[in-house]
Amino acid sequence: MLFRSAKGGLKYNRFHTTALCSPTRQALLTGRNHHSVGMGAITEMATSAPGNSSIRPKDKASIAEILKLNGYSTAQLGKCHEVPLWEVSPVGPFHQWPTGSGFEYFYGFVGGEANQYYPGLYEGTTAVEPPKTPEEGYTLTEDLTNRAITWVRQQKALMPDKPFFMYFAPGATHAPHQVPEEWSSKYQGKFNAGWDKLREQTFARQKQLGVIPKDAELTKRHQEIPSWEEMPANLQPVLSRQMELYAGFLEQVDHHVGRLVDSLADLQVLDDTLIFYIIGDNGASAEGTLNGCFNEMTTLNGMPGIETVDFLLSKIGDFGTPKAYNHYAVGWAHALCTPYQWTKQVASHWGGTRNGLIVHWPKGVKGEGEIRSQFHHVIDVAKTILDATGLPEPTIVNSIAQAPYEGVSMLPSFADAKAPETHEVQYFEMMGNRGIYHKGWTAVTKHRTPWKADQPPPFDADVWELYEPGDWTQANDIVAKNPRKLAELQRLWLIEAVKYNVVPLDDRGFERVNPDIAGRPQLIRGNTQVLFPGMRVSEGCVLALKNKSYSVTAEITVTDNAATGVIITQGGSVGGWSLYFKNGKLKHCYNFFGIEHYFAEAANPLAAGKHQVRMEFKYDGGGLAKGGDVTLYYDGKAVGKGRVEQTQPMGYSADEACDVGSDSGSPASPDYGPTGNTFNGDIAWVQIDIGDDDHDHLIKPEERFRIAMARQ
Repeated sequence: MLFRSAKGGLKYNRFHTTALCSPTRQALLTGRNHHSVGMGAITEMATSAPGNSSIRPKDKASIAEILKLNGYSTAQLGKCHEVPLWEVSPVGPFHQWPTGSGFEYFYGFVGGEANQYYPGLYEGTTAVEPPKTPEEGYTLTEDLTNRAITWVRQQKALMPDKPFFMYFAPGATHAPHQVPEEWSSKYQGKFNAGWDKLREQTFARQKQLGVIPKDAELTKRHQEIPSWEEMPANLQPVLSRQMELYAGFLEQVDHHVGRLVDSLADLQVLDDTLIFYIIGDNGASAEGTLNGCFNEMTTLNGMPGIETVDFLLSKIGDFGTPKAYNHYAVGWAHALCTPYQWTKQVASHWGGTRNGLIVHWPKGVKGEGEIRSQFHHVIDVAKTILDATGLPEPTIVNSIAQAPYEGVSMLPSFADAKAPETHEVQYFEMMGNRGIYHKGWTAVTKHRTPWKADQPPPFDADVWELYEPGDWTQANDIVAKNPRKLAELQRLWLIEAVKYNVVPLDDRGFERVNPDIAGRPQLIRGNTQVLFPGMRVSEGCVLALKNKSYSVTAEITVTDNAATGVIITQGGSVGGWSLYFKNGKLKHCYNFFGIEHYFAEAANPLAAGKHQVRMEFKYDGGGLAKGGDVTLYYDGKAVGKGRVEQTQPMGYSADEACDVGSDSGSPASPDYGPTGNTFNGDIAWVQIDIGDDDHDHLIKPEERFRIAMARQ
């Protein structure tokens, strides 16, 4: 599909993103810079600063809202990473969900990434389950494509004259890199030569295809990125497998995008449909560590070292399957950002921000297969859509005066390869990595490295680089020759930063994940939370249980049959915990990244009748990720003990939920499967309490419920 679109459309080789997903997506949908719409980083790192709040101002309506109000049908399918973390729950508010932002239909996931086999799906604002299991052949990309095709067919069947706008954002090829064997097997052995060789081959192909100039230079690999030869020889088969899977994953998504485009041709609307095909999720991701990982959550928790070389080798056959949550190594990311320096998150250099773009519109573009080299940015897409549809920039949307667009139209370049460049100034910033573009010149400074958890240097210690027009790849730093130009561009960066809410700069990493430190709202506060059967809520809407003592209490009724099934669970196969019954006995499983499973089990089955069951976790203390002791209770009497040797300090998963009465998604315990794990009795309520000050293990159920609700 990619080849067909490129051959029949226009190829933009100087198109840019923000270097990270939530910011790029919000900029795409609003036509404004990411800090202007409160998305300085991902939603999980939102702060109280206007440029980083994750709250889109009402005077910057999305392009979907504008098109809907002008008679378009609108739909979003796939990834939505623009909803503030404290609003991802069944109680909303929903005004920043897709269906509250101008999209009449939404089917996809709300978060940074999704398990390709067990995604946490929503239709509209309602949580739904995938239509089939991985064993039945389910993959997320195919599911999203099927829904997209169905939606567009319905539009044309029932309202053939009504135009439509679709935002199709599959989870691929974002991590985790999961794809069936049929897609990855064809690449077996293709990457055994390593990432340095792949970089050379890619560079040669780029010149052959004409997507970079003949005189473009291949930038040097930085010392922070190891060469292929420096990697342990016994690890190299795992590294090759990582890239085989990624290649298959990329081909799979391209195939399904092709199916979607073919459906437009079948409906005879393809020639009059404007398609923007942005290739990549910002620069290729270096978030998988130098060795890559079997479970990306180890990296996101700041604990990549627990996956040893021997461990990775032992899992080589499971990479890409429902058992894995894998990500490739930094070296592959760097190779996929050829010919530029650095990767995703590094907003200073083109490796983090320059993405290929194909524009396909048979009735609207001239020069099939031609290259366009005007500088453009993702904020230009919304303005271009308005110009292409003949709609003016709105001054008022839903009775709210609108701020001007910050992007420019790409429309002149649709017809003329030599159209004047109109996007003359563009700032870049992501967690301290900064850059400025002005009429071909770039001044940049890399402040922090994506895969490193260490403290970045003071901003005053940052070293700036200067690149002149014509230096396509930012290969030759000329700052020593022209310090006056650098000073001019640094001043321009600061002007743009003040204008668009970039300042104050915030280079914190893991600290911002903690809402108390970041200063963002939380849906649930205090030390007690009550949940009810059938609830499914995101991790950000449950009391934070990491690195502390806590208890979980439930009032249940056991039938005459032996109790079985899940009482409450959080997370999934990549990490989390579950309290459940098996063979009539209460059990607790703590899943440490899928590497270790720590169990506690009651000595005896629980008799039929109404009971209060409880699990207490006594944290060892003394820092993060420590262990603790588990005690299980029936009606206040201790019936079982267990030991958790180590815990996950920051997050259980990226998109797995907290469920009451069953375990949706992938199973948090190996004791049960992804289906058929519903509790076979009745659950009145489940209560989570933080701390160990509640020593009365047998409070009357109605009194415990009253206390919990009063605390909330």
